[in-house]
Amino acid sequence: MFDITIQASDNSGSFGAYVARPNNGGKRAPGIIVIQEIFGVNKVMRDICDDLAAQGYLAVCPDIFWRQEPGVNITDQTQAEWDKAFELFNGFDVDKGVEDLIATLNYTRTMDGCSGKVGDIGYCLGGKLAYLMACRSDADCSVSYYGVDIVSFTDEAKNVRHPLLMHMAENDKFVPAEDRDTIIKELKRYDLISKFVYDDVDHAFARKSGEHYDEDMALKANNRTSDFLQTYLG
Repeated sequence: MFDITIQASDNSGSFGAYVARPNNGGKRAPGIIVIQEIFGVNKVMRDICDDLAAQGYLAVCPDIFWRQEPGVNITDQTQAEWDKAFELFNGFDVDKGVEDLIATLNYTRTMDGCSGKVGDIGYCLGGKLAYLMACRSDADCSVSYYGVDIVSFTDEAKNVRHPLLMHMAENDKFVPAEDRDTIIKELKRYDLISKFVYDDVDHAFARKSGEHYDEDMALKANNRTSDFLQTYLG
C-alpha cells in the first residue's frame, strides 16, 4: 500500500506514504499532501490522490496513525470500524501529527519530479491538520474540508502566511453551529483565509459513497479547491 518511507523529524522511526504521480511526460509537478480522515490511508484517500495526479499533481498521502498502529486501512461501513477509527482519533497526538506532516512536506519537495511547490489538503481529522499546517508550516497553500475541533486553535490563525481554503458543513454533527460561528468570527480578520459554508449538508459531504455524500455540494467545494490549487500551485 505504501510507496515511500519518510523519516520522522524526532528520529523516533519512519512511516509510509502512498504516492500517485502525474502522467505529464516527466515534467516537474507541484506536490500535494493528502491528509487522511480517521479511517487511515484507505481507498477513499488513495482515490483522491489518484484524481489529483490525473489533474497534474504529485500526490502524497502519509500514514499519520503510524505511531499508534501502522497501516490502518478501514472504511466507514461497519460499527466495528467506526469504533476503531474513534479509538485511533482519541489517542492521536495532534502536535506529533503536524510534525510528521511537516516532515512529509519537506520530503515531498525533494522528490524526483516535484517542482518544489507543495500544498496540502485534508478531510475531517485531516481538515484540522490542514488548518494547523497553514498555521505551523510553510506549505504553499492548504485546503481544509470539514475540519474538527478547529475552534480550539483559532488563536494560531495569526501565524498563517500562505493561503488557506476552508470548507464547512452547515449541519456538521461533529462541529456544533456555535463552534462554526466562532471560527468564522475569529478568522474573518485574516485575508489569507477563505471560508465557505455549504447549506443543508452534514460532515463528510464530499466523501464519495459515504452516508452524507452530497454530489452537488461536493462538486461545488471540489471546483473551488481545483481553482485554488491551480492559483497557488499551478
